[in-house]
Amino acid sequence: MKPQFNFFQHWYPLTPIEDLEINQPTAVTVLGLRLVIWKPKSAETFQVFLDQCPHRLAPLSEGRIDEKTGNLMCSYHGWQFDSQGVCTQIPQADNPELVSKNQDNLCAIAFPVQQQQELLWVWLDPASPEQAAQTPLPLSPQIDASKGFVWSSFVRDLEYDWQTLVENVTDPSHVPFAHHGVQGDRNKAAPMPIKIVQSTPERIEATASGRFPATITFEPPCRLEYAIQFGDSGKQVGLVTYCIPVSPGKSRIVAQFPRNFAQALHRFTPRWWEHIQTRNQVLDGDMILLQQQEYFLHQKTRTESWKTAYKLPTSADRLVIEFRNWFDQYCQGHLPWSEVGLEEQPCWNDHREQVLDRYQQHTQHCSSCRKALLTIDRLQIALLIYFALTVAIVALLPDALRLKLGLPGIAIAVLGLGIYGGLKFWLRPKFYFVDYIHAQK
Repeated sequence: MKPQFNFFQHWYPLTPIEDLEINQPTAVTVLGLRLVIWKPKSAETFQVFLDQCPHRLAPLSEGRIDEKTGNLMCSYHGWQFDSQGVCTQIPQADNPELVSKNQDNLCAIAFPVQQQQELLWVWLDPASPEQAAQTPLPLSPQIDASKGFVWSSFVRDLEYDWQTLVENVTDPSHVPFAHHGVQGDRNKAAPMPIKIVQSTPERIEATASGRFPATITFEPPCRLEYAIQFGDSGKQVGLVTYCIPVSPGKSRIVAQFPRNFAQALHRFTPRWWEHIQTRNQVLDGDMILLQQQEYFLHQKTRTESWKTAYKLPTSADRLVIEFRNWFDQYCQGHLPWSEVGLEEQPCWNDHREQVLDRYQQHTQHCSSCRKALLTIDRLQIALLIYFALTVAIVALLPDALRLKLGLPGIAIAVLGLGIYGGLKFWLRPKFYFVDYIHAQK
């Protein structure tokens, strides 16, 4: 029986625009499809192609933007493609008319794209551009500066499946425990009743009671959003997540964090600092738990349903149950991996350095964190050079000046060496790997 829900005929955000390179192609995988993002010099928007040159299937993401034509060039044989995927140049062609007469057969596969709310969006079915044009993007009403909202963005690749990610985000009751000391306090945990307000194939909406009432909206396949009210003051904070299926056992979260107050604080908080201090810590707190939970669930569901594998006695799990029922009813409990030639192969990775690898999962893809890391590395080198030069100069000073000038210089150099140590052993590792041990929180 064919599932009712078509995962390919929907819009997915790939990444914040600010994190994209304009001078070179970028590879990304969504729903098992390897894509390449690039920006033609003649276009205002980025383009997304299947990451395969039609010649001999070499990855176009290893190509380059040609300086003269502004087109995407395959680095294997130099074939070039314009913003629509049309082949414009084949260096090996004996007959100049070869390209013009066979354009339909020699095209790169281009996907419909849009740029909205500071994100790049892709429609994953290149054969239905008309439907894409008529389908609205799953935009958040909270990403709206005209309503007084400010927001920041964050992206990270995750070591667990899309359905595990959605299930986790629909469960606010885990926050005081899994994120104790970061975004929650286990000592203040309380019942969190959840009520389903609406449930259709296109939308699930729920409300969560508690200290700060919240409305939770799931718009399949990816938008999962919280709107949290602070009393009657009109203050509102949001969590806008887009849960992206990547491959079996892998997913990606594209998140935006809007609020309509403390706008000045937003302007003065560096994006990279927010990432290393809060956003990555939150996902680190979930990662080990969810990867192993997913593995155990897959084992159990070989012989029983999730309905018996899980014990869900409280209303705090009501939205998890609703999502699982939706997934069973409209998707038959599976993502369409077979349609892209993939199989579900659950695995349990015991190497924490790999599971919690911030650099591979986030830093290398984030323009703010990459720039901050480069600045930190350069500053370390400068501090070492300053220390070495200061010691050498003081050693050459006459005895009469060594105490007067040399002692303050050495003191400043030692202070610089302390700053170097802080950068190297405290700040820099936060861009790479920080172990998260719940027993020590």
